[in-house]
Amino acid sequence: MVDSREVKQILTSLGADLCGIASIDRFDSAPKGYHPLDVMPTCKSVISFGCRFPVGALKCNTSTVYTRIRNTITPKMDMIALDFCIEMEKRGIVCVPIPTNENEWDGNTNRWRSIISQKHAAQAAGLGTIGRHSLLITPEYGSMIWLGAVLCEVELEADALKEDMCTNCHLCVNACPVNALEYEEMKQEVCWNHAFGDNKEKQKWEISCHKCRDICPHNTGTMNTF
Repeated sequence: MVDSREVKQILTSLGADLCGIASIDRFDSAPKGYHPLDVMPTCKSVISFGCRFPVGALKCNTSTVYTRIRNTITPKMDMIALDFCIEMEKRGIVCVPIPTNENEWDGNTNRWRSIISQKHAAQAAGLGTIGRHSLLITPEYGSMIWLGAVLCEVELEADALKEDMCTNCHLCVNACPVNALEYEEMKQEVCWNHAFGDNKEKQKWEISCHKCRDICPHNTGTMNTF
């Protein structure tokens, strides 16, 4: 039988920089329809993993670099999750990959959601904690991390939860040019409409704003201190 240690070894061999495991009871507060059991009724563990996002993307005067890295790392995360599921099936264990960057409209809360929240899964798996800017902060890489997740039918040993890293300094709140963080729950549509979209002058789609990530005192963690 595969144990938690082997699970992490497999994910690391596939390219993950961080990985952690959450027990299914840590998702009691998930929105209706977006609980791991809503996706996979036989799920007993949620495996979260992350790949570091290059810090240099924050230091560029063009949005092209950040946008291209994000668009490249997304399929990388999906491929790691898919390959992991295949490796687990070779060992007789069924797993389901959760898309890294695919959202659907939740009419109950009027928000776009992944079928399982990647950042909440990562927090539940002990990778880090969600900051005031609504991004996951990890000790190793700060918020410069991209996330993937896999649902698993086997009950695996869960990792310890992290202590909250966000100090509520409100630097991100003050830095947001559209005041999307003025309330406890981020104004998702306001943020997305400002940060993502077509650059009419350059005639291309881009991510034009990540000021909340830039200004966070924990944005690079302890292993990305450049």
